[in-house]
Amino acid sequence: MKKIITVFLLALLTAVSFWSCEKDDICAEGTVTTPSLIIEFYNRDNHTDPKNVTFFSYFSADLDTIGTINGTNHIEVPLRTDTTATTWNFRLGSSQLGEITYNTDVITFNYETKELFVSRACGFKSNFTLNLQNGTAPDPLVIEDSEDEEGLWIQEYTIEESNIENEDEVHVKIYF
Repeated sequence: MKKIITVFLLALLTAVSFWSCEKDDICAEGTVTTPSLIIEFYNRDNHTDPKNVTFFSYFSADLDTIGTINGTNHIEVPLRTDTTATTWNFRLGSSQLGEITYNTDVITFNYETKELFVSRACGFKSNFTLNLQNGTAPDPLVIEDSEDEEGLWIQEYTIEESNIENEDEVHVKIYF
């Protein structure tokens, strides 16, 4: 009888020790977090014709981020979560007679942020809504020329999706 009680208590103690374990707080790899802004580039003369950028780089002094792409027609850029505007420098290069010249346009994205709780492991994420062009809020995009003498290379843009909640769709199209 003493042996049965000992085995029973040992089994009960083992079972209780497993019940007291907590699930690991690890954010799963596929969990959606704060999305980046998806931008696609198009031909200014034919708005349905995607146009690859060559010798293209983008950088932001605020985020210490530098990206370089060549031969693609889209980029993903992060927006700041601690403010309502993020400024990016988009530099497009062109090759003439073996020499590359660069033209930089400064783009400020104006938006509202909304924090959403994802989970205890992942914490919060931010979604963004680009400002509407209603005359009261700043325009969703403000494009300025940098100090170079080349002029603006971005001719126009369209907002395809003002709610930035995922990276599955294009948010902005730029025509050049």
